[in-house]
Formats: sequence, C-alpha cells, structure tokens
Amino acid sequence: MKTKIIVLSAAVLGILAPVASAQQSTVNGAAGGAVTGAIVGGPVGAAVGGVVGAVAGTAIDPPPQRVVTYVESAPAPTSRVVVKEKIVVGKPVPETVVLTPVPDSPKYAYAIVGEQRVIVDPQTRTVVQVVR
Repeated sequence: MKTKIIVLSAAVLGILAPVASAQQSTVNGAAGGAVTGAIVGGPVGAAVGGVVGAVAGTAIDPPPQRVVTYVESAPAPTSRVVVKEKIVVGKPVPETVVLTPVPDSPKYAYAIVGEQRVIVDPQTRTVVQVVR
C-alpha cells in the first residue's frame, strides 16, 4: 500500500512539475507546499501540498512601488475609455482599452478606465493592480 502511495505521489508531482516551472513564484509555492505537506502528511501530504502550493504561487505579484508611483502621477490621456465589464485584478482588460507603457518597466503598462487607473501586463492585458 505504501508503495502505491509513493508511486502515485511521484506520478502526480512528475506531471505537475513542467506546469509548475512556468513561473518562479509557482515553483516556490509548489516546493514550499510539498515540503510542508511531507512534514505533516508524508508522501500523500507532499503531493497535495505541492498542488496547493503551486496554485497559491501563481497569484499575481504586485508591481514594484516605483511603477505604482509613476502610474499615480502620470498624466491622464485626453480620451478616457468606459467599459461595461468590471475591472478586476487577474482578468484581462478589453481590447478597446488603450495601454500606455510604463517607462523603464517593460513588464507593465497602465490605462485609465472610467475613473480608475489600472496597472496591466501588456503581453496578456491582465490587470495586475487597480490604483486607488
């Protein structure tokens, strides 16, 4: 029985390893979860902890403070966009929203949607932070 659990745990971790290596925070989450799970619940705990840690590790990291400060003080564009969809962290902004790059930070862009300033990942258009 123990052999089956160990083999199953190894298989689950082997399948999830390539997915978890997609982002550094995911890898750290998976590794930390697996270690904690192994301490608490042995091999099965390691498998479950690795999965939970990987999911938790994919949470969106907030942008650096210098990016937030820039977006807070950046001049507003002449035309503002109003969208029907609610702007939510982790969801993409609509294609109609014009993104403005943040100087010296190619990982970030910003937009003003309605009265909200939002920081966005320009590659995926995913909202990283809503600036209040």
